[in-house]
Amino acid sequence: MDVATLGTLAPLIGVGVVSLSIGWVATTWIRVKNGYPLENSWGKAVYPRSTEAEERVKLLTQENAQLRAELGSLKDRLGNVERIVTDSGYRLTHEIESLRDKAGAN
Repeated sequence: MDVATLGTLAPLIGVGVVSLSIGWVATTWIRVKNGYPLENSWGKAVYPRSTEAEERVKLLTQENAQLRAELGSLKDRLGNVERIVTDSGYRLTHEIESLRDKAGAN
């Protein structure tokens, strides 16, 4: 290639590079606007950081910890109730009361 040919192709190459750059920016803007994930150079999805999403995750994590603590408390209480109900003294008292109810009915 001679210098004259390069001189005539240089503006076309410049226009092509600028056009491709504008197209890439426009495509990226449209993807972001419509919620599509961006991709890095390896084709892997890249999601922009959102403080709203991070705050939501933080709140859900706190709520999860509170619910787990409440569930543990309920398990302890249920264990106590099961222990009381299966206790032989409770069963004996219940049988005595049922016999008293039968005797009072006769």
